[in-house]
Amino acid sequence: MADPIIPSFAPPAGYPGPKRSLLLAGGGMRVAYQAGVLLALKEEGLCFHHGDGTSGGTINLAMLFSGLAPQEMIARWKSLDVKDFATLLPVKDYANSSGLMALGGSEGLRKKVFPHLGIDPDKIRRSQGMAATFNLCDFSSKVNKPIPQDQVTLDHLVAGVSLPLFMPPVEIDGDQYVDSVWIKDTNLMEAVKRGAEELWLVWCIGNSRPYKAGMFNQYVHMIELSANGVLFEEFDRIRDLNERILRGEPAYGQTRPIRLHVIKPAFPLPLDPDFYFGRIDAATLIDKGYMDAKKYLSTRGAEGLAFTPEVTQMQANVLGLTFRETMAGGFSLGAADPQAGQAAGKKAGTVLSMHANVEIRDLKRFIADPDHLGELTGTIDYAPFGQGIPAKSGVFNLFSPTGDPKLRLMVYELGFEVQGKDYYLAGQKDVKTDSVLELWKETTTLYTTLYQGKDKSGPVAGAGILSLGFLDLLKLAETMTVTDAATPAQSAEGLLEFGRFFMGELWDTYVLKKAPPPAEPA
Repeated sequence: MADPIIPSFAPPAGYPGPKRSLLLAGGGMRVAYQAGVLLALKEEGLCFHHGDGTSGGTINLAMLFSGLAPQEMIARWKSLDVKDFATLLPVKDYANSSGLMALGGSEGLRKKVFPHLGIDPDKIRRSQGMAATFNLCDFSSKVNKPIPQDQVTLDHLVAGVSLPLFMPPVEIDGDQYVDSVWIKDTNLMEAVKRGAEELWLVWCIGNSRPYKAGMFNQYVHMIELSANGVLFEEFDRIRDLNERILRGEPAYGQTRPIRLHVIKPAFPLPLDPDFYFGRIDAATLIDKGYMDAKKYLSTRGAEGLAFTPEVTQMQANVLGLTFRETMAGGFSLGAADPQAGQAAGKKAGTVLSMHANVEIRDLKRFIADPDHLGELTGTIDYAPFGQGIPAKSGVFNLFSPTGDPKLRLMVYELGFEVQGKDYYLAGQKDVKTDSVLELWKETTTLYTTLYQGKDKSGPVAGAGILSLGFLDLLKLAETMTVTDAATPAQSAEGLLEFGRFFMGELWDTYVLKKAPPPAEPA
């Protein structure tokens, strides 16, 4: 008989802590975000008695209960070809569109996506030490059915992500099953009935104010309405239950009010087409999830959050821009000067790589802001520390003024953690009113200093110089994407606007040798 599978979040024997449920809500292919969240939760040392998955969240739950640790989940998401999610039906099926059950099939999931992600129904059924429920919509009876892990089959897992219109229903025991997102996108009450004292919800569905034009956007809005609406109804039920608990009335084993923790993005995540067509990648989604989780974990209160609709609200996206950039070079621990660190790193063969994702949320505001402040997520590769170390904080400035009227800075800063210790990598490109011949070198050379601690106030731990090669620059250009553009014309205009700003700054600096506006006093 095969050995049982113990999920990595299962509590140890005799664990005295609170009973927690991990609730992985849906969000399409974008749930790669949750893998980053799970890594942060693991680093925090949290364990759970129960896990629940709905829609896309069932994918990550299935990976966990197939025995994968968060780091392996991340590696598999990063190496997945997202185009394998889509499977076309036979050509003859499209000839009569009125007879189509869906726009695509499930063969890609069954034969490529699930195997690549390490999802194994047999291992899920053998899992012990932690309970799991996978939510499906039984279309035949129009109810949500939570399937326990010891009953899960491949058909259940496929049905759990078979979103109507895009994939056909799956027949199981004579009934038709589909994605449960139209009924609920997470099942808080299932966790409560299992005695959960803390609910840890990882939420990927959008909840912002703008109502967008376009058929696809409005299809997404319908999912947002259903998912958030049912969630808030469950909030009402749990608030009532908490009031009863405070009055001393029996509940489901809970003797004190149930607490809620929610990890979510500050802005709605890009939609599946953005992921499918490469406008965002799994690595960036994972980095966002990790950083969002780290921020929440560092600020959470013991009592958690209120059971109110505000907990899933997000800021509205406006026209912005993103790009991905990789810089690498010689780096040495113990060095205080970047040039000395680069030389020592080259001699020892130790290279540090920064894989950065720059995000400009509001392009017009970014251009108008003298500091040109954006957001930065990413990972660090450095042999003495490890590979793919995710950042838990980040800063990006472009052509930021300094106290020197002849110097502007491009700033890249990432805070990260290694074996429980905080480090802060601060890099800057020095853009000077210099000869135009220096333009390439100065805009592609990042002088970096590593500090111990959460910011630049700590002692220096190392230094080096990273650079951007020509091929890396071409890759950067390929990833440059205008976000939240309503039309291709608006996207093109956004790229043109950023290009005019960027080239204008270079023209002022290297040709006109025009000093930037003075920096504001600190």
